[in-house]
Amino acid sequence: MTPPPVPTPADGEAAFMAELRRLKAWSGLSYRELERAAAAAGEVLPYSTAASMLRRDRLPREAVLVAFLAACGLDAEDTRRWVAARRELAMGARPFPAPAPREPARRRRPRLPLALVGAAAAVAFLGGASATAFGTLTVQEEQTVEDIHQP
Repeated sequence: MTPPPVPTPADGEAAFMAELRRLKAWSGLSYRELERAAAAAGEVLPYSTAASMLRRDRLPREAVLVAFLAACGLDAEDTRRWVAARRELAMGARPFPAPAPREPARRRRPRLPLALVGAAAAVAFLGGASATAFGTLTVQEEQTVEDIHQP
């Protein structure tokens, strides 16, 4: 049997992921078979996770990588090499994107807190409603008052 593919961290994340895809091909296993092989090795690797991982050019989490390597049938030394390469890439000198230019902050007019405005509106409404309720009479009440005051 040919030896398994070996990662080269100097080539970057995309190359690392390409080597993982080659490793899957080397194993000869389907995604479902990888899931079962990982379970047999005491690892958890849902077939959908393996498929998603290999579709991307980003590094997988270390635990997912270890489960995948175990499912592919790599020994401890090969697994150690892959994990070390992943760590090197994860911590390596990847260029960080330049921060986007920010607009200068504009001064805002101070605003009253929303709670204060709401409380003032509630007081005004309730005050007006109570004044209206206490200051008016119904038609029947007006006739009763007129009847009382007529001689």
